[in-house]
Amino acid sequence: MLLDTTKKHKIVIAIAGASGSLYAQLLLNKLLSYAHQIDTLAVVMTTNAKTIWEQELKNDHYKHYPWRYFENNDYSAPFASGSSNYQTMIIVPCSMGLLGRIAHGTSDSLMTRAADVILKERRKLILVLRDMPYNLIHIKNMELVTLAGGIVCPANPHFYNCPTSIDDLVLTVVDRILDIAGFQIKTSRWGE
Repeated sequence: MLLDTTKKHKIVIAIAGASGSLYAQLLLNKLLSYAHQIDTLAVVMTTNAKTIWEQELKNDHYKHYPWRYFENNDYSAPFASGSSNYQTMIIVPCSMGLLGRIAHGTSDSLMTRAADVILKERRKLILVLRDMPYNLIHIKNMELVTLAGGIVCPANPHFYNCPTSIDDLVLTVVDRILDIAGFQIKTSRWGE
């Protein structure tokens, strides 16, 4: 099967302060492989996300990716406005607190403002939730975001490709995120 790699993505990766930094790291690593499909990629991280990354992954590799980084209080970032035409925002991992603020339109940071912009412009917002179990407030917030056009993508791996490492397992989620975002990727698929 020939992959259409002519589509260029204008995308925001937001890394929130939830456990699950490995999802963000492997997503950023994989995006390096698909740089030819990217027009513009911007990254925003919370201060807590940086702390959790360093604690969980024992590195500060988030500082070394080739994309432009923005502070979470920088409302002058291009993707804080719909006129910048970013088509996709992926929040990985997305905390339940951030989900709640997005669901209720509380634009109190660059992340929540950008998510609000993506939703109001009817573009693609992908929230990669890592927390569990869910309480009714979480479920109602997921419903609100879904009704507003967002995509709730819990970080639930699949096992039909027989992963042999934690990275392999996490990459099943990363590949699903990239599929949802519209990237043309090679990945294991059910029945293929």
